[in-house]
Amino acid sequence: MTAAQAAAHRLPLVLRNRRFAAVWGAQVLTQAAGRMFQVGAVWWLVGYAAGPDGGLASGAFLAVSTLPAVALAPLVASLIARHPHRTVLGLSAAVAGLIALGTAGWTYAATPPMAVTYGAALVLAGCQAVFDPCLTTSVPDLVEDADIEAATGFELATQSLAGLAGGLLGPLVVDAAGLAGIVAGCAGGYLLAAALIAATPFPAAPGTPRTPSAGGGGGGGEAPAARRPLRRILAELPFVRRVLLCFTAANVFTTAVFVVMPLYTRTVLHADGSTVAALEAALGAGTLVGSFTGGRLPGAPTVVGAGCLGLMAAALGLPGLAAGAAPAVGSMAVAGWCVGVIGVRFVALFQRLVPTEDRPGFFAVMQALLGATFPVSSVVFGLLGDHLSPRTLCLVQALGVLPVAAALWWTGRRAPAAAPPEDPATAARPSGAAR
Repeated sequence: MTAAQAAAHRLPLVLRNRRFAAVWGAQVLTQAAGRMFQVGAVWWLVGYAAGPDGGLASGAFLAVSTLPAVALAPLVASLIARHPHRTVLGLSAAVAGLIALGTAGWTYAATPPMAVTYGAALVLAGCQAVFDPCLTTSVPDLVEDADIEAATGFELATQSLAGLAGGLLGPLVVDAAGLAGIVAGCAGGYLLAAALIAATPFPAAPGTPRTPSAGGGGGGGEAPAARRPLRRILAELPFVRRVLLCFTAANVFTTAVFVVMPLYTRTVLHADGSTVAALEAALGAGTLVGSFTGGRLPGAPTVVGAGCLGLMAAALGLPGLAAGAAPAVGSMAVAGWCVGVIGVRFVALFQRLVPTEDRPGFFAVMQALLGATFPVSSVVFGLLGDHLSPRTLCLVQALGVLPVAAALWWTGRRAPAAAPPEDPATAARPSGAAR
């Protein structure tokens, strides 16, 4: 390797691989557009449209926005395996853009029925549920083998970046331009992403026909190992199973923050969309920092995870004890940092404990399992929000997370051999939070 090649290789991946940079940029655009629509629409429901039923309306909206990722998982896996990745990525972004554009036109012409907003959320979430796993599968097509870890790091950081940008812009755009403005902005983001995909040539698969048995990847002709039922995988990994159950229980209470914070802003702080934007930005920034610092924390994963859940419980309960914008922003930043740290430590742990041939099925089901709690949390806390004060809901969140923190700590004590101390080099590989 010459000195010039070595210097080029030291550049960040997105600066030396234009194909990956374009596709990654498309992912940032689609996730930011989706997040902007979700946060903006929730604020529109709570602040403008739903009246006294804002809690249930916003909770149901968030539930609708998360159902496709869970319900469509088998269909999405088959779609990605059977069709070229560039086609799947481009079409999913383009369909989302056209749906958003049509919804924006309807909203500018006249106030649409509430069902139209929910329907648009369902379609946009379905397109994102196709786009994200397809991009993950496309990474080996777009980068050299030595760059796969760096590409994965960029990809996993996208959620934090998109959450930060979309969460910040959503309420501000709604206050300035209403629901029509937010949907029009989303349409622009999706269509620009589709244009980036269309302008990016993907390398051709090296002679392997694209069939389900080939994995849809575009590399190698090796036959994959036979898939084992998830029940059998988890039966052989009792420690992993108990940890997954802990995080599933925690998610019921932690993800409620997306319903509770808009209600808190409206009824406790009596503030506008800029405050919702500040809370969302604090959560996203905290998650981003946690994603990059989590691998450096000493201690076994279960100890670190239990400590972070305990700290998160305190952060979520703080706005219930001390009303004010400053405590709320601080609590969101701390909670986000905990989410980022937990994601890094436990994705790394699962990568080491789950056998290589079982990882695709395991991680797909892990995301579906954790995602399935979000609709439940959104509806339950949205319904409670119409009868209890947001400050009380903050305390309910905190009290719900504390037993899970204790259970995770006890799980680590019961199975010390199953969770050996991490190699820092291994732990630092993932850089995203598993939500």
